[in-house]
Amino acid sequence: MRGIAIMAIMLHNYCHWLDGIVRENEYLWKVNNVNRLWYCLQHPTDLLPVHLFSFFGHYGVPVFLFLSGFGLVMKYEQSASMEVGIWRFIRYNYLKLFRILIVGFVAFVIVDAITPNPHRYEWLHVVGGLGMFANLLEHPAQVIWPGPYWYFGLTLQLYIVYRLLFARFRHWSVVAVLILGCWLWQEAWAHDAVMLERLRYNCVGGMLPFGLGILLARYQSALTGIRQQPLLWTAILLLSIVLVFAMSFQMQAWFWIPVLIVVGTIALVKVLPTTVLQPCVWLGGISAAIFVSHPILRKVFIRPYGHGDIYAGLLLYTVTAIAVAWLFMLIVNRIPKPKLK
Repeated sequence: MRGIAIMAIMLHNYCHWLDGIVRENEYLWKVNNVNRLWYCLQHPTDLLPVHLFSFFGHYGVPVFLFLSGFGLVMKYEQSASMEVGIWRFIRYNYLKLFRILIVGFVAFVIVDAITPNPHRYEWLHVVGGLGMFANLLEHPAQVIWPGPYWYFGLTLQLYIVYRLLFARFRHWSVVAVLILGCWLWQEAWAHDAVMLERLRYNCVGGMLPFGLGILLARYQSALTGIRQQPLLWTAILLLSIVLVFAMSFQMQAWFWIPVLIVVGTIALVKVLPTTVLQPCVWLGGISAAIFVSHPILRKVFIRPYGHGDIYAGLLLYTVTAIAVAWLFMLIVNRIPKPKLK
């Protein structure tokens, strides 16, 4: 699932910068983006895959949030690890994220500085980015650069919510109430673009897939009956695809699409042949490094290939981002790992 999700994110973050390509509804729901997608589906061209990656690729993020929630339960609730204090837990997970963040950030700043149109940072934005609290600042879309690194602050927030609430109060209703509360919070500000974007840059916008991961990890035995039924998983995958398309055309339904994305990705993994899954597993193993490497290579390739030879640029970008990610892992593995206890 990590391999599939990181490829979707990587392709999305390149494609949505191309001229004339349909933009996504990630933080805000914009009817013009939906109408453009519908037009492209009715009048397909050779750029249709690029439009689809641009519009839907960002849904790799909910898959990672789901896996984060699932992984926390599997790691901490089946051992004595939760006996550590709250501060030590936060410190450990911050340093775990920082090991990969700092490698990508330094490389990006260097490449950005020597390529056209470098970003001009303010000191608070740098501190907020490295401290993983930039999501809380006003207008996070302008504060966080490169943009995909907003995920680090979001993940740290959800780790804190898990330690403070979900690890202490393990009844399913606690997760359900917080999911519903975050949904209602977004609904209340649905017509205020500035506020809604800010909410969705933070844990309010990511609570749905994260909470779903926690619930599934705790009650995964309920799925035992369908684990070995490929025809049923195929039907679930097809139904998820149809519903994701349909729900994209209505704002209130749009809030709940991450559920279908997670379910559909699980179904996809269940039906893919082993020959396809093996590369996905390998990509999943270096997904964190790909996440920090791809904005660097996007800056390099988007200018020469943004207006022509789009697929050539996309191929070069993908290959080099994966290769650089592999090199980054060699560096990250030499950085001492934080200790929980």
